[in-house]
Amino acid sequence: MALTALDPTTAVLVVDLQKGLIGTATLHPMHDVAERAGALIAAFRRHRLPVVLINVSGVAPGRTEQARRLPEVLPAGFTEFLPELGQQPDDIVITKQTWGAFARTDLEARLRALGVTQVVVAGVATGTGVESTARQAYEAGFNVTLAIDAMTDARPEAHAFSLRHVFPRLGETGTTQDIIDLLAKRSA
Repeated sequence: MALTALDPTTAVLVVDLQKGLIGTATLHPMHDVAERAGALIAAFRRHRLPVVLINVSGVAPGRTEQARRLPEVLPAGFTEFLPELGQQPDDIVITKQTWGAFARTDLEARLRALGVTQVVVAGVATGTGVESTARQAYEAGFNVTLAIDAMTDARPEAHAFSLRHVFPRLGETGTTQDIIDLLAKRSA
């Protein structure tokens, strides 16, 4: 569904745009995605709306057939956010050890305490961290918007599948500029 509205208290959630993942080969260059996410963050800050920066420092404990993608011991600086995001002291920082940012964290409670009713989700990877976070937000009753040009994945087929088949069922989609323009219209 194309982007139609942003609630008065909407937060931007930026997933896993961190130094430890920057070397990952992705469909769209991660620096480009980080720049677009940074533009979203700047717009949200201008409108005094919540900014949530999410990083990953581990994996869920369950067994899988595929090898874990994160090392057992993370290198120094692995969880630091990319500089394009311009982290500020008043940003909400969530460190997760699952694909989605709501599982086993206090993200939902923190958003509810601020009166947030909608989230805009961006980051990596489209088919795991972004999609899981969007699903969990939807299941928690938040309106969901996905910034489709501010996300990427190492698996082109997963990226395409999420954009085409999953995201339209979870919420509305739009480009970074669509979202920024809608924010600007609210205060005009």
